[in-house]
Amino acid sequence: MRLKEALSVMSMASPYAVSTERSEGEMNHHRRIKKELFIEMPIEADVQKQLSSMASGSKEIFFFCGSSGDGKSELLTKFKKKFDARIKFHLDATHSFEPSQNAIQTLDKVFADFDEGTYPLVVGINTGMLGNYAEEGENVAFKQAIKSYLYEGVKIVGNITFISFEDYPKFYIDETGYTAEFAQKFLQRLTANDSLIHQLVDKDILENKDKESRRIQANYKLLSLPAVQSNIIELLFKARLMRDQFLTARALLDFTFLLITGPKYLFDNLFAGGDNELANKLVDFDPAHNRTKNIDSFVIEKDLGLTDQAFDEYCDSLSQFGIEPLSNAFSYLRLFYVLKGAEFSNNYHAKFVQDYSQSLIEQYVQIYQLHRDFDNSGKQRKQLKPFYNELLRSAIRKYNNRNAPQLDKGQYLIKELNGYQLVAELEVKADHKNIINHPPKSSASFTACLNVQGESLTIPVTLNLLELIQRIEDGYRPNKHDKNTVVLLDELIEDISKVANKVNTLKILKGNTSIGIKKVDEDEFEVSGI
Repeated sequence: MRLKEALSVMSMASPYAVSTERSEGEMNHHRRIKKELFIEMPIEADVQKQLSSMASGSKEIFFFCGSSGDGKSELLTKFKKKFDARIKFHLDATHSFEPSQNAIQTLDKVFADFDEGTYPLVVGINTGMLGNYAEEGENVAFKQAIKSYLYEGVKIVGNITFISFEDYPKFYIDETGYTAEFAQKFLQRLTANDSLIHQLVDKDILENKDKESRRIQANYKLLSLPAVQSNIIELLFKARLMRDQFLTARALLDFTFLLITGPKYLFDNLFAGGDNELANKLVDFDPAHNRTKNIDSFVIEKDLGLTDQAFDEYCDSLSQFGIEPLSNAFSYLRLFYVLKGAEFSNNYHAKFVQDYSQSLIEQYVQIYQLHRDFDNSGKQRKQLKPFYNELLRSAIRKYNNRNAPQLDKGQYLIKELNGYQLVAELEVKADHKNIINHPPKSSASFTACLNVQGESLTIPVTLNLLELIQRIEDGYRPNKHDKNTVVLLDELIEDISKVANKVNTLKILKGNTSIGIKKVDEDEFEVSGI
């Protein structure tokens, strides 16, 4: 079997991309490879525990939920073989039994049969289909249970239990940083020295010398480097935080197939986009588009053929991977990126480490950890001070006062009309006591808590928002391209304006004129500066 054919088991187009019931006689080479690549995750143990608790003849139903391609079919097909004698399985709730039926009607029949029978039932279902059934289905009891789960988070309703892949994120932030256990284990399993794929690569190197085969072999060798795997996972984490891209098992396998067997070397395939949903999100993070003095100098030197001896020696060493001379500087920049942190040749790629710095992600993780573990101690308040005082508060004020940059520190523009500016002086600071009440629910965001004139306000901070407020602090003015992120700031500014409208002292400014208005009683105001 050729290497590319063996690797095709990971492709979305492969008949083995989704596990279905097949006879044991179909356990061929492809299925052996897929079985070897299967990674057991915490959700598998919880699903098995739930299935083991469902006694024969009991009237229990278990909804196994998630999104398309996350691995529901894989797990349920596996467990069906073990529990089929006492549990009825409806593996895919998006399918119908008859051409004349749709998925909702099929579920109606499944639930009607369950109500009349005496057996436990397992239903594999996408979260979207759950919502559809809650609106369009006929079985009132199941509709109510589903709504309780979807809208209130109730996971056990009478004899109905819900377990979802969404409660087992592929990325999470721990004490040491971010972790992607599933992706890391999969790449390690794929490239292990004793894996079937590795054996096929060794065989392919001996037997096939054509250009495509050599490129695929080189890509596999690159992917086998721990540093390359780490940098790919870093990109996927960035896509999760900045592009809201979820990582499903099927998408990761298809993405890895693209990296290895795509039309170019791995580092170019990584940022080439295409049909894969993960690859499409990574195009925006192409390191070849970074603009620094170091990168620009390299591009010019490479285009003019003025590279130094160290670079030439480095290029000669690339033959160890089977990589031939590259045609342009951008490909080399992508290569330097994926080798970031690796020891190779004379480490020429290390010259660009600072150009590829992911300090924003590191900063986000650090602030996220402080909010997640916050105990209101003096040490943690001090650690959060730079974020709240020097970054968030300052950026909020600059954004709010973008049409009144002359305002003093502590002053906030409330409204402007005919050249007159209504201004309030506000005390804005971190609301440490409230941080404890808002632990992060996922790695995608944390909640920043502010105290404005004694009132508690909050704002969800994503990686995109953190990047935006840093740019605002540096003088950037948001535009239409930032609309999806700046809306979070706009909502906070609106809340701050509501607080400002309650203060007792306001100022009206125009040019050199400053008029103070102070509320001294319910119906009495004191005016100064006229």
